[in-house]
Amino acid sequence: MIDMVTVLVFGRTLQEAVGENEFSIETSEVTTVRKLIEANADQLGPLLRFIASREALITVNKKVGTEDTVVKNGDTVKVSFQSNNAYDGTRDIPM
Repeated sequence: MIDMVTVLVFGRTLQEAVGENEFSIETSEVTTVRKLIEANADQLGPLLRFIASREALITVNKKVGTEDTVVKNGDTVKVSFQSNNAYDGTRDIPM
């Protein structure tokens, strides 16, 4: 049985890097966000540099995640661009 994970890409910077805003990715097993991206590097590989530089916010099924978050059949992964100057959720909202 082939499992499918949907990857949504938000933000012009990320969309231009990968050329699309939505991918349906086949996976045969439970995996992590990073492994899913690495296994589909031809399509999603450019996202890795944004994840490494903390310029990408990852959510899995509407919950904030990381590159190590587990994904499985039917999950939706969203990768959104956030610049280094953007609010990252770890400090008080700037006034």
